[in-house]
Amino acid sequence: MLRATSRTFGLPWPDLNDGLTYNDIVRSSDSDFTLIDFYSNKYKNSAPLQGWLQRIRNGQIEIDGEVVTDPYTILSTGSRLSYHRLPWKEPDAPHLLEVLYEDDDMIALNKPSGLQVLPGGLFQQRTVLTQLQWLVSKHSSLLKSQESHPVPVHRLGRGTSGILLCAKSKLAKTHLAAYFADGTSLVGATSKKNQELGMRRKISKIYRALVSGILDEDKAIIRQPIGVMRYPGVAKGLYVATPSGKPALSKVDVLERNVPENQTLVQVILSMLLVGNPSMSILNL
Repeated sequence: MLRATSRTFGLPWPDLNDGLTYNDIVRSSDSDFTLIDFYSNKYKNSAPLQGWLQRIRNGQIEIDGEVVTDPYTILSTGSRLSYHRLPWKEPDAPHLLEVLYEDDDMIALNKPSGLQVLPGGLFQQRTVLTQLQWLVSKHSSLLKSQESHPVPVHRLGRGTSGILLCAKSKLAKTHLAAYFADGTSLVGATSKKNQELGMRRKISKIYRALVSGILDEDKAIIRQPIGVMRYPGVAKGLYVATPSGKPALSKVDVLERNVPENQTLVQVILSMLLVGNPSMSILNL
């Protein structure tokens, strides 16, 4: 059943998030290490030695469920370690989401630029997923049954705005995820194969981008490998054009040229996958 779609939802973000817990299990190779040795070596990029000493003495680390404040406690194989990161203020992010379409199985949202889809890096609370969870907790009648599970089924970069599909149940999520993977073209595949795939494509993703400079040609094909680059504040890095990346292909169509501003509005279709790996779509950048 289709529900009214001309609405927005979203709660303002609290000043601080709820913090975060990192769990580890002590391996045999780490047994007989002291607590401070374990954290200052394994997570040396997270904090210097003095920082870890302070966290331990503040009672932020547990061993098998018990708070331990002695940094020189000897670890044993199989012990469960939990580090409780204190709440912090996340960078500013929009909190309102517009509902474009909704039925019993899914919601289509207009995701604004600046809002991350899933937790990662500095953004553990200020995400689309959190707003969906808050919506359900406050309006349980929104969902058809207790099995409903509203989650995004694909990603849009934090700086990207556009339509984001979210499934209300595990079954809907499975089907939608399959639609995204099914029928996308393959880099290096024959044209006949790609035509067959295109005929059964159920979901396509089309981007619009404002680029610097004026493109002379109305159409262009970009054949550059895409890979991950480390970037501050982005836990899993950014996908960028890099020689060390994986084969990709983008189809570009010019929509408008703004000569005075030296800008070109383009439409981009990222529809290519790696040959032999149809389960990983460049569409999920």
